Amino acid sequence: MTAGALVSDAEECARAAADRSGLTVVELHDPVQQRAASTLLSRIWRASSLDAMVNPALMRAFDVSGNYVVGAYHEADLVGVAVGFRGEGHLHSDIVGVSPDAQRSGIGYALKQHQRAWALRHGISEVRWTYDPLIRRNAYFNLRKLGAVVTRYLPDFYGQLGDGVNGPDVTDRLYVHWRLESPRVVDAAHGRAVPVPSLAAVTQVSLDGDAPVSHPVAGGTSRLVALPADIESIRTRDAALAATWRRVVRDALAPALAEGWEIESLSDAGEYVLTRRERR
Repeated sequence: MTAGALVSDAEECARAAADRSGLTVVELHDPVQQRAASTLLSRIWRASSLDAMVNPALMRAFDVSGNYVVGAYHEADLVGVAVGFRGEGHLHSDIVGVSPDAQRSGIGYALKQHQRAWALRHGISEVRWTYDPLIRRNAYFNLRKLGAVVTRYLPDFYGQLGDGVNGPDVTDRLYVHWRLESPRVVDAAHGRAVPVPSLAAVTQVSLDGDAPVSHPVAGGTSRLVALPADIESIRTRDAALAATWRRVVRDALAPALAEGWEIESLSDAGEYVLTRRERR
C-alpha cells in the first residue's frame, strides 16, 4: 500500500469507527473547547484541580505548536478527549479519556483510530504511550483491539500522582509502540482480530484464585504472565494483595523486556504473551 493509500485507508477506518459510535471527532482549537476538555479529563480522573491533568493553558500550547488535541462529541456533548505531542520520530499519546457516563461505547477506539489517521497524515508512522501493566482491560484494548506491542517496563514512571484513579499507588507503566503501518495494526483498524501467537509457551506467572504464583523459567521463545481479572477491585479490598501483584508482575516483565522480549498479545485467559524479538 502506498503512503497516500495508507492515509486514505486510515481516514476511512477512523470515520467508520466514529460513525459506529455516533461520534464527531474533531481537533480542538478554541480555548473554550480546550477548557471543557481539560475539565472532562479532571472529572474522569477525579482530580482535585485542572492542573493535575492537562490544564487549559498547556492544551492551548500543544494545539498552537502543532500537536494533537482532539475531542469526541456525541451530538453536543463532549464525551472523549485525546492529547498527544510530537516526540523524536513518533507521536507520544499523553492521555486519552472517556466520560464515565459513556464507557464501553467505542469512544476510545474511535479516538485512537482518529489519532492513527492524523499521525499518518502528518508523516508519523508510530504512536507511543504508557499504561498500568496490571489493568487487564487496558492490556486487551492496546494489544488485541489496536495491535500495539509493549517494549519496556518503566518502574514508578510518574512518581505519586495522587488523583482519584491512581491514588497513592506506585505508577509502574508499560511502554507501548503502535506501529501504524504494520499489518497487525491495519487489520485491527479494519476490525479484524489480532492473532495470539500459537507458540509453545512457558508459564511464568499463573493464577491461584485472585493471587499470583511465580514459576521459574529458562529458555524458550514464548512466555505467559497472568494478570488479575480486576486489579482495581483488589486495590479497594486488599492492598497487600495488590502490592503483591505489582511486585510479581514487575519481577516477571521488567527483566524480560530489558533483555529484548516484547509483549505482542494478551491470551484469551488474560495472560501477557511475551515473545523473543531482536532489539529495534
